[in-house]
Amino acid sequence: MNDRIYLLPEKGRFYKANLHGHTTESDGRLTPEEAKAGYKNRGYQVAAYTDHRVYKNHEELNDEGFLAIAAVEVDINQVGPDQLRPRDKTYHINLYDTRPEHQRERKEGGICPECRYGDFDYINTYLKEMKELGFISCYNHPYWSLQNYEDYKGLNGLFAMEVYNHGCENDGLYGYNPQSYDEMLRLGKRLWCLATDDNHNSYPFEHPLCDSFGGFTMIKAEEFTYSGIMDSLVKGHFYSSMGPEIRELYIEGKELVVKTSPVQAICKITENTRSCDRGTIQGGAVTEARFPVSANETYIRVECRDEKGLFANSNAYFLSDIGFEKTGD
Repeated sequence: MNDRIYLLPEKGRFYKANLHGHTTESDGRLTPEEAKAGYKNRGYQVAAYTDHRVYKNHEELNDEGFLAIAAVEVDINQVGPDQLRPRDKTYHINLYDTRPEHQRERKEGGICPECRYGDFDYINTYLKEMKELGFISCYNHPYWSLQNYEDYKGLNGLFAMEVYNHGCENDGLYGYNPQSYDEMLRLGKRLWCLATDDNHNSYPFEHPLCDSFGGFTMIKAEEFTYSGIMDSLVKGHFYSSMGPEIRELYIEGKELVVKTSPVQAICKITENTRSCDRGTIQGGAVTEARFPVSANETYIRVECRDEKGLFANSNAYFLSDIGFEKTGD
């Protein structure tokens, strides 16, 4: 219908992705080939190889059913006077390469930042330089990093931040951080959100403490190519999940329409309100919800939870960016 504004694209198909994982190239237990086999066998089509401080383009792993995203996880650590502390604050940032053929030698030669914790001018300049090289950047696991609002509010130019990190959830039940995402959105920062594994695979896949297959991103693209997947990531054509599916998401007239797999609750979230449709109150599951949308709202996003307590999150959409004000009240 012409009066629909599609937040998740109408066309294309979804591809399941893990966008944070480590291998024997850094501190993971699986080789890149073993990681590919494990994820591909469980229905994943995309994996980013974000080894610590090691940029690699594993293009040899690409085939008609699997794409390896060239990437790296860099860090900027706080160095304080008290060296007896077990760990200081740190920024961990994933860099995903949208153009792996561009200046490949420079990237493979080392692109880690200097250790200048809290220097927002330097960090933002570094992120800008990485963007010019072809990278999009994701701010990772703020809780694990011992950070608070003051530590991340000054970051600019991020493509996304993690709203869920399965490795952190396994480590200490602190993997889910939607409040940090909303805090950035309330500042007017345009960025998407990811659910990831951050897997190191210290335990086998069948073990209950395995850190694989817990957080994933569903990318909707019209073509299954490296450039097609990266283009969809840049444009925010995806949602993040621990399990539930967000099948359709669009604005029709003055209503936000959400269609999901069976869940207990679907919530619309803005900068100052939460509206929920709860299946538990109705005595069953819900698969669709409609919420009023006002042009006075700054941004909208969707969160849903299933009977297992697993969440899925849409990206946040600023109404001024999607043209709603032209047709809203």
